[in-house]
Amino acid sequence: MVKITFQPVSSQKPDKENDGDKTDILMPHAHGELVLPLRPRKSPLNGLCCLTFGLVVFMSGLVLVSIYVYRYYFIPQIPEDSLFHCRVLYEDSVYAPLRGRQELEENVGIYLDDNYEQISVPVPHFGGSDPADIIHDFHRGLTAYHDIALDKCYVIELNTTLVMPPRNLWELLVNVKKGTYLPQTYIVQEEMMVTGRVRNMRQLGPFINRMCYGRETYRLKRRNQHRRIIKREARNCHSIRHFENTFVVETIICDQIYL
Repeated sequence: MVKITFQPVSSQKPDKENDGDKTDILMPHAHGELVLPLRPRKSPLNGLCCLTFGLVVFMSGLVLVSIYVYRYYFIPQIPEDSLFHCRVLYEDSVYAPLRGRQELEENVGIYLDDNYEQISVPVPHFGGSDPADIIHDFHRGLTAYHDIALDKCYVIELNTTLVMPPRNLWELLVNVKKGTYLPQTYIVQEEMMVTGRVRNMRQLGPFINRMCYGRETYRLKRRNQHRRIIKREARNCHSIRHFENTFVVETIICDQIYL
């Protein structure tokens, strides 16, 4: 005969089994009140530093991008083999027949892709001519003179008889640079008069507009060669001597005609 006995089961045991997956969390308290843990506050100085650093990085990138855009899109780039420093000897049989040979010096930049030439004539060693910057824009058929002494610009239709196209002038200067020196040459004169003020600079194209921007700009008209200009006495004329062909050109610009 087998005796079977039952042990009393605590009333809390099932509860403990049901709560076997739970974990008791003890929270500190004082005087019976529940106290929650405090989270550390973020300092506003940290946010300000991050914002400042971000602004510095952004402004630095903006400056670099601006320099890149200005350099490669607003400043015309030209290869070194298209920059020339020229010296030419010529005879001035008009104003200085007794001086013999004279020397003209200038810097030439030839932009084959944009089809224009830019000439810079420094202060000459002799008197009677002004330093100038000159642009021959073959795309628009215009020539612009910036008389540095007067700080004024003058614009006229391009004279293709006197001015070599960019490709031809480039080939000439390359040959001279290689050692095929240009022999002593002569001087040719062209006379012009002012006809009016230019108001709309955009019509002159980007290259001339950039050179003459902010300066008084006037239109010119060529005079007939049989007329005489009294320029020394009236002092209303000025000349620019430059080299853009196999000869030297003296451009005489007058504000008023004297017959």
